[in-house]
Amino acid sequence: MTLLDDTAADDTTAGRLRSSLSRRALRVGPFSIVVRPLTVAVSIVLLAALFLVFCLEIALGDYPMSIPDVVSVLLGGGSKAQRFIVQDLRLPRALTGVLVGAALGIAGALTQSVSRNALASPDILGITAGATTAAVSLIVLGGGGAFVGILALLGLPLAALVGGLLTAIVIYALSWRGGIEGYRLILIGIGINAMLVAVTGWLMVSADINDVSRAQVWLNGSLNGATWNQVWPVAVVVAVVGASVLIASFTIGGLRLGDENATSLGIKVQSAQGRLLLASVVLAAVATAAAGPVGFVALAAPQIAMRLIRSAGPPIFTSAICGAVLVVGSDLIARTVLPVELPVGIVTSALGGPFLLYLLVRNNRKVTA
Repeated sequence: MTLLDDTAADDTTAGRLRSSLSRRALRVGPFSIVVRPLTVAVSIVLLAALFLVFCLEIALGDYPMSIPDVVSVLLGGGSKAQRFIVQDLRLPRALTGVLVGAALGIAGALTQSVSRNALASPDILGITAGATTAAVSLIVLGGGGAFVGILALLGLPLAALVGGLLTAIVIYALSWRGGIEGYRLILIGIGINAMLVAVTGWLMVSADINDVSRAQVWLNGSLNGATWNQVWPVAVVVAVVGASVLIASFTIGGLRLGDENATSLGIKVQSAQGRLLLASVVLAAVATAAAGPVGFVALAAPQIAMRLIRSAGPPIFTSAICGAVLVVGSDLIARTVLPVELPVGIVTSALGGPFLLYLLVRNNRKVTA
């Protein structure tokens, strides 16, 4: 089964990029940007949708509130009870969902841009599994063993980051053959992912039942119990890494044209790929540490964003908004629509699985055509 025809993808990307050359650029001093009305319009609509689901996420619960009341509290008003419910109980969960979704959306856009393959995402490649294995080792084994003792000193967020980075290094090294090729990267990532899932399963089987129950909730990807201590680390990482990625938009666009064209544009391909993959790993690992492995968001959000704005490749900013809408919207469904409250990761996986099948069928039809 063919994952994706890189040549066809390159031709499509090049065609779309050539069509954008006729657009007028907006220049401010030494800086210039191409204005795309469709991108602006879609981004505004997505931001409005995100604000709506964000307010609903805060408003609905055991003590329901109206959206105007929620907005009033967010602006500094409301009663003392309303401020406590919003600011202390519900706002951290909603903000964590927004930041985790944005981080996963950007991470997916980066891996898909570097590999030029719609099926590349941190959860498919095994990066999320590496972060998960490190975090589960910390939860299940505590301070036992030298390696786990080091993870315990780092804490859950840094342990997940270390696990994701080590996994990414292994995948990158095994995929390297004078460069990174999309098929090889994905196939090796799938293999590493399977091995790490097996290790995580072994940890769960051999652990104490109390540790297993705590790890199992985290493994399903949950925003339940999110606090401000989880919000700030993710917010800082998304702000810093996201800003650096937006600055590197020209490099990302060049890499979508293929290695030879990117080199002709003055881009150092291998170092650029390494930096972008590192940014993707950091975002995915921090998101995993904050909420657990929330599946398929990093895969689906960039592809949805790309189709909405009809861009040549996964757009960074729009992918971040799509990711945030998917996570917060899925958590809202998990809490209020379903008969029993479920972790958000179960809902995103239920929605993302069919989307993965759609991508496989669509890409195979392109190849056979």
